[in-house]
Amino acid sequence: MDPSLLICLSGAGTTVKLALAFTLAWTHSVQKTSWEEDWLATPQGLVITEMRIEGSGAGMEPPEDAVRLDGRYVAHPHIAPLAEVVLRRSNATADYRICLDGTCRPMGELVPPDADPVTLTLCSEQDQP
Repeated sequence: MDPSLLICLSGAGTTVKLALAFTLAWTHSVQKTSWEEDWLATPQGLVITEMRIEGSGAGMEPPEDAVRLDGRYVAHPHIAPLAEVVLRRSNATADYRICLDGTCRPMGELVPPDADPVTLTLCSEQDQP
Protein backbone atom coordinates (compact mmCIF):
# COMPACT_ATOMS: atom_id res chain seq x y z
CA MET A 1 0.00 0.00 0.00
CA ASP A 2 1.11 3.51 -0.79
CA PRO A 3 0.76 5.54 2.44
CA SER A 4 0.42 8.76 0.42
CA LEU A 5 -2.93 7.61 -1.04
CA LEU A 6 -6.01 9.17 0.52
CA ILE A 7 -9.71 9.18 -0.27
CA CYS A 8 -11.29 12.62 -0.66
CA LEU A 9 -14.93 13.52 -0.10
CA SER A 10 -16.18 16.49 -2.17
CA GLY A 11 -19.44 18.38 -2.35
CA ALA A 12 -20.65 21.96 -2.83
CA GLY A 13 -17.12 23.28 -3.29
CA THR A 14 -15.74 21.60 -0.15
CA THR A 15 -13.14 18.83 -0.28
CA VAL A 16 -12.15 16.84 2.79
CA LYS A 17 -9.29 14.33 2.98
CA LEU A 18 -10.58 11.23 4.76
CA ALA A 19 -8.00 8.46 5.01
CA LEU A 20 -6.46 5.53 3.17
CA ALA A 21 -9.54 3.51 4.19
CA PHE A 22 -12.92 4.31 5.72
CA THR A 23 -16.43 2.94 6.14
CA LEU A 24 -19.44 4.45 4.42
CA ALA A 25 -22.64 3.67 6.35
CA TRP A 26 -26.31 4.49 5.87
CA THR A 27 -29.81 3.34 6.76
CA HIS A 28 -32.08 2.13 3.97
CA SER A 29 -34.93 4.62 3.51
CA VAL A 30 -37.69 2.00 3.23
CA GLN A 31 -36.41 -1.10 5.05
CA LYS A 32 -34.74 0.91 7.86
CA THR A 33 -31.82 -1.54 7.84
CA SER A 34 -28.16 -0.59 8.07
CA TRP A 35 -25.70 -0.95 5.22
CA GLU A 36 -21.93 -0.49 5.58
CA GLU A 37 -19.20 -0.53 2.95
CA ASP A 38 -15.45 -0.50 3.63
CA TRP A 39 -13.54 1.50 0.99
CA LEU A 40 -9.79 1.52 0.32
CA ALA A 41 -7.61 3.85 -1.77
CA THR A 42 -5.34 1.97 -4.19
CA PRO A 43 -3.12 3.24 -7.01
CA GLN A 44 -5.78 1.90 -9.44
CA GLY A 45 -8.69 3.71 -7.74
CA LEU A 46 -11.27 3.19 -5.01
CA VAL A 47 -11.98 -0.40 -4.00
CA ILE A 48 -14.80 -1.73 -1.86
CA THR A 49 -13.26 -4.42 0.33
CA GLU A 50 -16.23 -5.54 2.41
CA MET A 51 -19.92 -4.83 2.82
CA ARG A 52 -22.16 -5.61 5.78
CA ILE A 53 -25.93 -5.56 5.30
CA GLU A 54 -28.48 -5.91 8.08
CA GLY A 55 -31.29 -7.07 5.80
CA SER A 56 -32.49 -7.20 2.23
CA GLY A 57 -35.34 -5.69 0.27
CA ALA A 58 -36.48 -2.72 -1.80
CA GLY A 59 -33.64 -2.87 -4.32
CA MET A 60 -30.83 -3.41 -1.82
CA GLU A 61 -30.15 -7.12 -2.03
CA PRO A 62 -26.93 -8.59 -0.62
CA PRO A 63 -24.63 -10.17 -3.22
CA GLU A 64 -25.20 -13.87 -3.98
CA ASP A 65 -21.94 -14.86 -2.24
CA ALA A 66 -22.81 -13.02 1.01
CA VAL A 67 -22.75 -15.07 4.20
CA ARG A 68 -24.83 -14.45 7.31
CA LEU A 69 -22.56 -13.56 10.23
CA ASP A 70 -23.57 -11.98 13.55
CA GLY A 71 -26.98 -10.93 12.22
CA ARG A 72 -25.67 -9.35 9.00
CA TYR A 73 -24.92 -10.42 5.49
CA VAL A 74 -21.18 -10.02 4.87
CA ALA A 75 -19.68 -9.97 1.38
CA HIS A 76 -16.37 -9.17 -0.26
CA PRO A 77 -17.32 -7.79 -3.69
CA HIS A 78 -15.10 -8.33 -6.70
CA ILE A 79 -15.63 -4.98 -8.40
CA ALA A 80 -12.96 -3.24 -10.48
CA PRO A 81 -11.40 -0.15 -8.87
CA LEU A 82 -13.44 3.00 -9.43
CA ALA A 83 -12.13 6.47 -10.26
CA GLU A 84 -15.15 8.06 -8.57
CA VAL A 85 -18.14 7.12 -6.44
CA VAL A 86 -21.12 9.49 -6.66
CA LEU A 87 -23.41 9.67 -3.65
CA ARG A 88 -26.85 11.27 -3.85
CA ARG A 89 -28.50 12.74 -0.78
CA SER A 90 -32.14 13.39 0.08
CA ASN A 91 -33.91 15.30 2.82
CA ALA A 92 -36.29 12.32 3.00
CA THR A 93 -33.61 10.01 4.43
CA ALA A 94 -30.97 10.08 7.13
CA ASP A 95 -27.56 11.28 5.97
CA TYR A 96 -24.70 8.97 5.11
CA ARG A 97 -22.22 8.35 7.92
CA ILE A 98 -18.45 8.45 7.51
CA CYS A 99 -16.66 6.09 9.90
CA LEU A 100 -12.96 6.43 10.68
CA ASP A 101 -11.15 4.51 13.41
CA GLY A 102 -14.43 3.18 14.82
CA THR A 103 -16.10 6.59 15.10
CA CYS A 104 -18.96 7.51 12.77
CA ARG A 105 -20.29 10.99 12.03
CA PRO A 106 -22.88 12.35 9.63
CA MET A 107 -21.52 13.36 6.23
CA GLY A 108 -23.08 16.80 6.86
CA GLU A 109 -20.36 17.47 9.44
CA LEU A 110 -17.72 17.17 6.69
CA VAL A 111 -19.36 18.76 3.64
CA PRO A 112 -22.33 21.13 3.56
CA PRO A 113 -25.52 19.33 4.63
CA ASP A 114 -27.26 20.29 1.37
CA ALA A 115 -24.36 19.22 -0.89
CA ASP A 116 -25.74 16.90 -3.58
CA PRO A 117 -24.17 15.09 -5.26
CA VAL A 118 -21.14 14.24 -3.14
CA THR A 119 -18.20 12.36 -4.66
CA LEU A 120 -15.50 10.07 -3.36
CA THR A 121 -12.23 10.10 -5.32
CA LEU A 122 -8.54 9.60 -4.77
CA CYS A 123 -7.16 12.91 -3.53
CA SER A 124 -5.25 14.79 -6.20
CA GLU A 125 -1.76 16.15 -5.63
CA GLN A 126 -3.23 19.60 -4.99
CA ASP A 127 -5.34 18.09 -2.17
CA GLN A 128 -2.26 16.57 -0.50
CA PRO A 129 -0.48 18.35 2.37
